[in-house]
Amino acid sequence: MSGEAVASNSKLENSNQKKEKMVLVITKRLLKNRLAVFGLIIIFIQALMAIFADWITTYDPVHQSLAESELPVFSEGHWLGTDNYGRDMWSRIVFGARISLVVGFASVILGLIGGITLGLISGYYKKLDGIIMRFVDLLFAFPGILLAMLIIAMLGTSLVNVMIAISIWSIPTCARIVRGSVLSVKKQEYIVAMKSLGASNFRILIKHILPNCMAPIIVFATMRMATAILSTSALSFLGLGAQPPTPEWGAMIAAGQDFMWTSPHMTIVPGIAIMLVVFGFNVLGDGLRDALDPNMDFNN
Repeated sequence: MSGEAVASNSKLENSNQKKEKMVLVITKRLLKNRLAVFGLIIIFIQALMAIFADWITTYDPVHQSLAESELPVFSEGHWLGTDNYGRDMWSRIVFGARISLVVGFASVILGLIGGITLGLISGYYKKLDGIIMRFVDLLFAFPGILLAMLIIAMLGTSLVNVMIAISIWSIPTCARIVRGSVLSVKKQEYIVAMKSLGASNFRILIKHILPNCMAPIIVFATMRMATAILSTSALSFLGLGAQPPTPEWGAMIAAGQDFMWTSPHMTIVPGIAIMLVVFGFNVLGDGLRDALDPNMDFNN
């Protein structure tokens, strides 16, 4: 084996070892943040509820039993009570977790795809920067929830359209974050060296710039999940998202507001579910932001 090949393999091994050490340090630092760990536990429980909803519930979430309507919390066979149609609240909360997480993840992923693409192009190609950023500024001109409502008004009321609306709402913020990271990374010496060696722009963007922009993207995605779930519930509460009898948390609160004095659990229970999952993603995002701080020393 030639000396150059040995040196190249040695550099690769050192790079891999450094990455492994970095991941280990980030994990340790995240686990030291008790609030972030608590948020991670909440999210994990919600994810388990969504995945195993069919196995941890005994009632169909849309099955009506008027003879058992408005049963209070801790009733026999219905430990979270029932709603005004006699539907089991526990079953509706569990299946509602599935809807909220699926819509949240899908909308954030779609928003990331659009935002990362625009951010990479805008930050790397100076000639396109002005055009793309003016488009982003146009999206910023609308308050987020109003922009989502406008999109749903044009597309129609459904969870799929809610997902599309929230993803479009997520694009401008993500694009700004990625653009700022690209502007910083592309000035590094190794990027200049890759250009001088004849590497294509696509290769530089995907293999060298994007990986170094992942820290702020991960933090944004985590905290955006909380916003996406809260927005989904808000739009469903307004009647623009999930339609009855779909077991969605925001729609459940809307249905229970007429029974606040006689059956307050119809509003309180889904409200607590929304509060917990939003809190979980927010504190996890804060913890990830601290753990991924670029000023931290990974050598210690």
